[in-house]
Amino acid sequence: MSGMQRAEEQATRNGIQALEMAFSAVQSRRQEVENTKHGLVSALQGSDGRAYQRLLDSWDEHAEIISVNLQAMIDQLNQTLRDQGLTQGASNEAINEAYNQSQTIFDNLMGSTAGK
Repeated sequence: MSGMQRAEEQATRNGIQALEMAFSAVQSRRQEVENTKHGLVSALQGSDGRAYQRLLDSWDEHAEIISVNLQAMIDQLNQTLRDQGLTQGASNEAINEAYNQSQTIFDNLMGSTAGK
């Protein structure tokens, strides 16, 4: 493998790692928001509570879009490595687990607001 190919491979792997870190950070913030929401929603009643609920739901919807796009970029970079005959660049199992956790959070949020 030439020096240029190695440099490109390393850049791809660095990109995957950066995206994985961003994905993980988004998931952590989503969990923190979920925890905060459950702690404060019961204390906030009336129009202010509903407005706060809508704000958190909207934020989580946007965070879900970001998560999906990060996952797609990670998958694409991994596919690039595979297409070049290189080994898997990231642990898809860990990524998929975090994604599934985020989907559960999102589903719980949607379920908690469906009847309101």
